Parts: sequence; structure tokens; C-alpha cells
Amino acid sequence: MNGYLLTFFTQQDRKHAGKPLADWLIQLARELGLRGATLLPGTEGYGHAGRVHSAHFFELADQPLEVQLAVTEEESERLFERLHSEGVRIFYVKAPIEFGTLGVDR
Repeated sequence: MNGYLLTFFTQQDRKHAGKPLADWLIQLARELGLRGATLLPGTEGYGHAGRVHSAHFFELADQPLEVQLAVTEEESERLFERLHSEGVRIFYVKAPIEFGTLGVDR
């Protein structure tokens, strides 16, 4: 199947609709019936303004996070329409991919 790998970049302390933004994105993916989403914590990174974000032992609020999804073109369009209607501001990467499942369901 052809589609896109979507990667959204945020921080632990970013919120939308009263929830951490990364958690909200995963919940949205489930609500839209997407096949899965993965939350990846980062140790350190920096954003467009050059400010360093990192996970410290005592303070995780600034920890960088990635949410990744493999989606079809139609799923991508539905997701981005929803993000736009919700007014979500977030940096993303959208890369064309081939994806599928190998093996037998047990």
C-alpha cells in the first residue's frame, strides 16, 4: 500500500483541548479509525527558534516528543482537515512510503 509517514514534533508540556498534544493526536488517530500511532520520547532537540528542549530527571515538561503514523492519502487528508479545523499548530514531516503487513494473524 502506498501512503505517507507522518511525524509530528511537539513537547511534553504542549496541550490541546486540555490534554497533552501528543496524547490528543493519538486519541484523534484512533477516533479517525487510523491503523495506529506511535509516541516516541526524545532526549533532546531544538525547535525553529533555536531553543533547546530536553528531558531532565526532575523536569520532563520540556521533553521532545514525536508522534508517527503510517497513513493512506485519504487518511492523511482527513487528519489534516481535522487538525486545521481544530486550530492545531504543530511542526510535521510528511514523507511518501510503501507500507503493509507481513505474516499471518494468529
